[in-house]
Amino acid sequence: MSSDLTRRAISLAAWMPALLMAGHSIAAPQQADPPTTPAATPAEFMVTQYCADCHDREMKKGGVDLDSIRSQPVTRHPEIWEEVIRKLRTRQMPPMGKPRPEESAYEAVLTRLETALDSAAAEHPNPGRTETIRRLNRAEYENAIRDLLALEIDAAALLPPDEASHGFDNVTAADLSPTLLDRYISAAQKISRLAVGAPGRRPGGDTFRIRPDLTQEEQVEGLPVGTRGGTLIPYTFPQDGEYEIQIRLTRDRNEHVEGMREPHELEVLLDRERMKLFTVAPPRSEGDHAKVDENLKTRIPVKAGPHRLGVTFLKNPSSLLETKRQPYMARFNMHRHPRTGPAVFQVSINGPFEASGPGDTPSRRRIFSCRPSHPSEEDSCAERILSTLMRRAYRRGISKADLQKPMEFYRTARAKEGFEAGIEMALSAILVSPQFLFRVEQQPTGLASNTVYRISDLDLASRLSFFLWSSIPDNELLETAIRGELSKPEVLDQQVRRMLTDRRSQSLVATFAGQWLHLRNLESATPDMRLFPDFDDNLRQAFRRETELFVENIVREDGSVLDLLKADYTFLNERLAKHYGIPNVYGSRFRRVALDRDSVRGGLLRHGSILTVTSYATRTSPVIRGKWVLENILGTPPPPPLPDVPALRDNTVSANLSVRERLAEHRANAACASCHNLMDPVGFALENFDAVGRWRTVEEGKSIDSSGGLPDGSKFEGVSGLEEGLLNRPEVFVSTLAEKLLTFALGRGVEHHDAPAIRKIVREAKAKEFRFSSLVLGLVKSVPFQMRKS
Repeated sequence: MSSDLTRRAISLAAWMPALLMAGHSIAAPQQADPPTTPAATPAEFMVTQYCADCHDREMKKGGVDLDSIRSQPVTRHPEIWEEVIRKLRTRQMPPMGKPRPEESAYEAVLTRLETALDSAAAEHPNPGRTETIRRLNRAEYENAIRDLLALEIDAAALLPPDEASHGFDNVTAADLSPTLLDRYISAAQKISRLAVGAPGRRPGGDTFRIRPDLTQEEQVEGLPVGTRGGTLIPYTFPQDGEYEIQIRLTRDRNEHVEGMREPHELEVLLDRERMKLFTVAPPRSEGDHAKVDENLKTRIPVKAGPHRLGVTFLKNPSSLLETKRQPYMARFNMHRHPRTGPAVFQVSINGPFEASGPGDTPSRRRIFSCRPSHPSEEDSCAERILSTLMRRAYRRGISKADLQKPMEFYRTARAKEGFEAGIEMALSAILVSPQFLFRVEQQPTGLASNTVYRISDLDLASRLSFFLWSSIPDNELLETAIRGELSKPEVLDQQVRRMLTDRRSQSLVATFAGQWLHLRNLESATPDMRLFPDFDDNLRQAFRRETELFVENIVREDGSVLDLLKADYTFLNERLAKHYGIPNVYGSRFRRVALDRDSVRGGLLRHGSILTVTSYATRTSPVIRGKWVLENILGTPPPPPLPDVPALRDNTVSANLSVRERLAEHRANAACASCHNLMDPVGFALENFDAVGRWRTVEEGKSIDSSGGLPDGSKFEGVSGLEEGLLNRPEVFVSTLAEKLLTFALGRGVEHHDAPAIRKIVREAKAKEFRFSSLVLGLVKSVPFQMRKS
């Protein structure tokens, strides 16, 4: 050991015993000269070794010198000691390759530090401060319209995407630019017209285009057995009347209709009832391809309201191909894997023609809670309708003053076009009101700055509903809050459990899990077709659906969140089962499938979705996979590289080397080794899965080396060893999940003062086998969720 390291080791050994005194000063001894150091205890050795090896490096990255704060109480620098706790919890102290103390030493230091910080937090709670005003993001807006007006919309077609921060797109949703305001105004007008069923000046229309890499050889889920390809479109028809359905078929780069070798039958279905059957015949000559689908249009009578429009081909019997290898499932590219039959390119819906009125739709039943029988009753009925809508939309009680503006819009339109036109105009005004578009948390008047206070029951109801449903509170939750009963522990417990069992909690899977697990990145995943010719949009969507159903099952059955890491079941349809090599699964419907003991499938780390989004287009990436695990499972993302580290040049590494050998060359760069030594071993454990999640034991004629390790120094083989390593300390994963949930629930990043609350959530959840509901209940009852700083 160098003289400098020796000096620091002696100094640290002298103050280490004081660290074990919870809540007390970790002051250095008063001797003028360094004392003679006795044999270091394991705990002393651990921290000594960490500081000796990491201190200089952390200082270079803007860290803090632990020597400078050792004479002060732990609670004076909680942000620093919380980071130390995080490193100790995942055993990243001392660094990999250095001697390590006994587990009891780790636990002793952790217990003392955590006890001191948790006691201080209990005595002086710090809930942090959420934004006073937060705009509904796109998903919340779509769900709020659904629950307010009983109307399904596609917010992606109306509003631009939201930027993400801290991994979630509800964190930065605060501003409202003039351009975005225009989009909200336009959306409000379209939504209110559709909800009321107001007639348009002329027939409108929508076109739905199918992804070009979708294989259309088998049945689409939701369409009848015996059909293949096409699409199923949920669509709200604005009025009773006739609608024109027009279909276009896919073409290749020569503008020839693909797969047209014989006649095919194409049917149009409305709510699974056949409305029209076409016969599509091959062109008579090369120049006749434009005529193949020019007559694929029909008018059908439709009642106003939500329906499901299906367009699909009748399926010919599948012939068994006598080949030595399984044929490719993907068929959408004219050169590499051409279609065997025609496919639907797009479907257009135009109308209504000969409209006969708005009909009786779910949205009209929701809006028109009363019907005036005489003009003299219209104003009072309008007030009743608007009060009911505003109460839900604004998520609070409504006063006479609140009604003034919407009623002005109502009266203006009513005078020109009648009662329903007035309601439509007032509804548009409600949908662009800041009271609807923004979540505003009011603090009590007269509070001094930085005063901690408990949020109101109404704000608690909004936090709860936007957390679990990504939507507005329902009537029961809102009534409970207005009565001032929601903050009662037993009432809050009952409401949380009710909301978790409600179908609207599916949004927790789509919005939270979709971002936490990076499932949204699947849409942009495009594996190289030359290397992975069997990848198509069918497989892409199957990947996502498997993971969503897997997470949803944990939520629905209130299972242990540890099952996310290791399970003996998954959810498959035929397409995904064939990709995984799992037999006896047929059809497009997803179902729960029990796995054999020796199966390579199961927990999240074995899902094709996660394995694909953590790979490059041409190969796997142990670095990306390892970083994903560190960030989303262990909660310890690697630090950013130092600013003066030069970029690595891939062309200096031989292309003939395996991925493991290439990364070994990279780790030879000392500036990169500190991070890659953490990430790479984790990613190596997943090398048996290729870039699209298939299992493999050989790569380019060489056996796969899937030996890996964790930052705690443990070594293992393959994904099974990685899962066991993660489950050896389940609190680490559960803490990470709790942090992600808290970030999503509060719409802000987790800070050091949230750590005591997270530890409490995890401790209480452990007593209940880490069931999902115990995590949610602990979070909802926590200081950051129920309190706020002025």
